[in-house]
Amino acid sequence: MTNWLREPRPGAPCAIIAEIAQAHDGSLGTAHAMIDAAADAGVDAVKFQTHIAEAESTPEEPWRVRFSPQDETRFDYWKRMEFTPEQWAGLKRHADERGLLFLSSPFSMAAVDLLRRIGVAAWKIASGEVNNVPMIRAVCADGKPVLLSSGMSGMEELGEAIGLIRSLDAPVCLLQCTSSYPTPPEQAGVNMLGVFARQFAVPVGLSDHSATIFPGIVAAWEGASVLEVHLTLSRRAFGPDVVASLTVEEMAELVRGVRYVQTMRAHPLDKDRLSVQMKAMRSTFMKSLVLRRDMKAGEAITADVLDARKPGTGIPVSRHDAIIGRRLARDVAALTPLQEDDLA
Repeated sequence: MTNWLREPRPGAPCAIIAEIAQAHDGSLGTAHAMIDAAADAGVDAVKFQTHIAEAESTPEEPWRVRFSPQDETRFDYWKRMEFTPEQWAGLKRHADERGLLFLSSPFSMAAVDLLRRIGVAAWKIASGEVNNVPMIRAVCADGKPVLLSSGMSGMEELGEAIGLIRSLDAPVCLLQCTSSYPTPPEQAGVNMLGVFARQFAVPVGLSDHSATIFPGIVAAWEGASVLEVHLTLSRRAFGPDVVASLTVEEMAELVRGVRYVQTMRAHPLDKDRLSVQMKAMRSTFMKSLVLRRDMKAGEAITADVLDARKPGTGIPVSRHDAIIGRRLARDVAALTPLQEDDLA
């Protein structure tokens, strides 16, 4: 099935993105291992974050959470997360070889330029970049799909960003996101998918930080076009996003759940048609009217002589009241499902 990232259109199957982000902790080998893990889990795409310290930060940038004993400053951490252009190109090739779409969020204009040279399937505007007008203009220049994260923004700010993207003729999908790590159920906000779709008339999706599969499955039922979830190789791994991530096994279960939900959505049930299809099963599990004793032709059927027994191959029990008072056209043995031609 062609997902929304490959073919942005209404009703396209949900694209599931494994968000690797900084889970590699600066290790190129780990980054490659995570691509393989994501592919094994069955996702459609992998997404990294491209940080170039000198282009996006300053030595005075504060820590959101001081998690790293190795890095003196947040700037130092971003520096350690950098890969060379050749290394990024290698990650892109690896994703291609595993049949995965390659994405990475830029956090500077230099990162946009680097990723454009390498090639991304779509652009992700992170929650902290929603009001970065120059960056939005830059990523929209090639007409590729844009994923807009809503983690810290109100409706007016989101509307302005969507208006800008639309004016630049780029497809856009608005992702419900809550910038809490992990996100508690009270803040998952899957209800916002419907709100976004109605107010902005755009495809919608979910960028989930709950570390569970539940919001993603509900979002799939609500018609999400894109689902982005953080991936970790282990709950014991190092890094700030582990608490908001799924393990490889959990990611595989999420993929299975989303595909199951998509199949359900694509096949709304018609109970009347299902009933016809289950004719043979009805005969096995439902009951027919029978007589409690042997009766002779011409006898009248009374309520005390009628009973209900399996299989459902005779007159259905629903006709119980209508059969009372009818006479038999021939002899009928006890506990034999009554047939229409048994009646006069």
